[in-house]
Amino acid sequence: MTEKWEPVDGDTQKKRVCYFYDSDIGGFHYGPGHPMKPTRIRMCHSLVMNYGLYKKMEIFRAKPATKREMTQFHSDEYVDFLNKITPSNMNSFVKEQHKYNVGDDCPVFDGLFEYCSISAGGSMEGAARLSRDKCDIAINWAGGLHHAKKSEASGFCYVNDIVLGILELLRYHNRVLYIDIDVHHGDGVEEAFYTTDRVMTVSFHKYGEYFPGTGELRDVGIMKGKYYALNFPLRDGISDDNYKSVFEPVIMSVMETYNPSAIVLQCGTDSLSGDKLGCLNLSMKGHANCVKFVKSFNKPLLLLGGGGYTMRNVSRAWAYETGLAAGVELAPEIPVNEYYEYFGPNYELDVKSSNTEDLNTPAYLDRVKRIVLENLRHTGGPPSTQMTDIPSLPIDVDLEDPNQDEDMDDPNERRPMRLLDSRRQADGELSDSDDEGEGGRRDHADHKDFESNGEGSHKFGMGVGILASSAGATHGAGPSGHRTIPRVLTSPKPDSPTMEVDTPSSDSAPAEAQTNNTAEANPSVPPVSAPASTGSESEASKETEAASGPAPATEDAMVVEETSSAAPKTDPPAS
Repeated sequence: MTEKWEPVDGDTQKKRVCYFYDSDIGGFHYGPGHPMKPTRIRMCHSLVMNYGLYKKMEIFRAKPATKREMTQFHSDEYVDFLNKITPSNMNSFVKEQHKYNVGDDCPVFDGLFEYCSISAGGSMEGAARLSRDKCDIAINWAGGLHHAKKSEASGFCYVNDIVLGILELLRYHNRVLYIDIDVHHGDGVEEAFYTTDRVMTVSFHKYGEYFPGTGELRDVGIMKGKYYALNFPLRDGISDDNYKSVFEPVIMSVMETYNPSAIVLQCGTDSLSGDKLGCLNLSMKGHANCVKFVKSFNKPLLLLGGGGYTMRNVSRAWAYETGLAAGVELAPEIPVNEYYEYFGPNYELDVKSSNTEDLNTPAYLDRVKRIVLENLRHTGGPPSTQMTDIPSLPIDVDLEDPNQDEDMDDPNERRPMRLLDSRRQADGELSDSDDEGEGGRRDHADHKDFESNGEGSHKFGMGVGILASSAGATHGAGPSGHRTIPRVLTSPKPDSPTMEVDTPSSDSAPAEAQTNNTAEANPSVPPVSAPASTGSESEASKETEAASGPAPATEDAMVVEETSSAAPKTDPPAS
């Protein structure tokens, strides 16, 4: 079995990673023909689990955000509207739908408010855990909905979980840096913090006759927040090398000048090549390089999802970036999972760039980079912040008592899933049976030379994948699919006469004893059967076999069919 990952070169610091996932998120549906498909998050989670990344991080199901928590940013009327409207009563809210921009890009669907609660809850709890030093990196791929405004839905986004997460970080951190690598401008987050210097927003996006139409180079913030909003407008088809040539210098200068104490990175994957709505040309490795670079600053990091409308590529990129956050690089071969057919025909993890023309000339990129860095220099260094008491919120109670739900655990379960999800496997740990077969390890069952002929080795899981079929196929990946019982190669024919149980003859007993003594004297030599005989010898051997009972399922009882007819009978050793 090949390794599913390998350590990232040069990544010596182990990060504590909290990964947030709610199994309900994949059940929501924007409607037929809509490009936003929450199923992509479930696909990503399937890859994360089948690659075994759950061993490298803690997994949490965040509590959904409440109406009160959403109103830390959104207006009360807007949150009430989202809570009330459903497909069955939407005709009674025609005026409100127009007011809050709900109905076209942002349709009304079943479970709309629950969907928003799950997205916002993961980002808020991830930020809270970072602030309390319970982890170094928090991941919520259901978040990153950066277009939502205070009282308006926009661009498939209803509740701006990013703003809510940043507000939670600001309770403990003086300065927060927000970086957006989605193909669309992060207008909702920029607008929310346009007048403050406690949050710096940096967005790399396609600009020019493209949604949402904001994010011009000259949009730098106003009042106290002037020059704390940086925008890097891009043209179609930017490549990995060109993207890296502008991303790393700009972010490096931002870190040196602004010196944030926490970072939020929106990892929208519609900037990947081949996206249904995007127009850039990044590969998976080029996109993930941004995550790797931001992680290298060793600041508390909140990784969020965002756009991305080619589901198979979205799940690939986010699974790969989850591995980078945990300090490992995933193997190129995608493991068997419930969405395996989506990744055909090559079933590989990588998303490659296409031959699209890059309209971002070096001269254009250098000019924009120079202007962005010039705007950054106007900030004059990190701003100071007056120290105040940290306000108390309901989320504090949840995090101060992590075992408050232990009474809900099934008393018949020795280790409930809540404890298993929060467990991380240490490097070199050998006690987890889930890692069977990794690192050259096997479950050895050594009964004399039992595994020498290969028939007795255990086979776990599907082994060759769900698409392969063979005569000896098993039922699947459950316990019924584990072949732990040796095959019986020889069996009586259906028309063979019923054997009677008689006392073995005196002639056959010594022969049987001699054969057993031979096997005991030389265990490396498998026992062999006598050559085919006729007449009374055949009847005697049948009677002997019947009298001694069925052969035990061990190596001594297994006879190789191909060699039994040709092997000569061995002489008994001298006593």
